Amino acid sequence: MKHQTVEQLRLVAEVETFPAQTLTRTERLERWAELLEKNPHWHLSTLRQTEHQSPGVRNAMRGDGSPISVAFADPVLRTAGLADDTYGEARRFFELSDDELHEVICYCHYGSAVSAGTAAAQIRAVLAPKPPGFFAVLRRLFMA
Repeated sequence: MKHQTVEQLRLVAEVETFPAQTLTRTERLERWAELLEKNPHWHLSTLRQTEHQSPGVRNAMRGDGSPISVAFADPVLRTAGLADDTYGEARRFFELSDDELHEVICYCHYGSAVSAGTAAAQIRAVLAPKPPGFFAVLRRLFMA
């Protein structure tokens, strides 16, 4: 394949470029959920036993047709900094804990495939406000 500049390509094709964007964590997660919700019945591949892998192996894990690959196919998320469709890159880019990403992508929850709608719901759960913990409630009761 011959390398061509964007200017050379514009002579023979219509080329869309997207300016680099700075998206907040919430905007990145919402966009990912929206992409998945466009086709909620898609069966997407999961990753096997993410919780049992060493950090290096887990970070390199990927799968064709996974919820992460849906995000990576989006030019807006790529221009915002999503570098590839690996587990580690998704964790970094979306600022997720291993537990949060595990809920979206792991085989142990869904088998070999998860519906896009279910993955989107898990991503939206990360965005949902968390109820205060037991000790926070006690502190409010007794410190008021």
